[in-house]
Amino acid sequence: MLLRGLTWLVLFQLLGTALSVLLLPMLPGPIIGLVLLFGVCLLRGEIGEPLQLAASSLLRYLPLLLVPPAVGVMAYVAAIQADIWAIVVSLVVSLVLSLAFTGWLMQALIRRQARRRGRT
Repeated sequence: MLLRGLTWLVLFQLLGTALSVLLLPMLPGPIIGLVLLFGVCLLRGEIGEPLQLAASSLLRYLPLLLVPPAVGVMAYVAAIQADIWAIVVSLVVSLVLSLAFTGWLMQALIRRQARRRGRT
């Protein structure tokens, strides 16, 4: 079961990489594969048992992906200190913009849901 789920994950990643190389070089292949896998799961209406087992098995090792960025931060601390204000400003601006957009989107979805409830 686990091997079948991992095979599906790898196949979708390879398909995404092929599409990236052939058609969409500006998007990473694994992202395209992930979107395709999401679309297939939406069309099927469920996530298969093998895929669910493989994903939950891989999820246990997700914290290991945070080790390389932490090492990079430690290795380039002098470069980060040199540009600390640019980093802080960009982080604050992106935080404010994302919070504003999220609030706007939430209000739009609430209004849409209220209109739908009013019709039924």
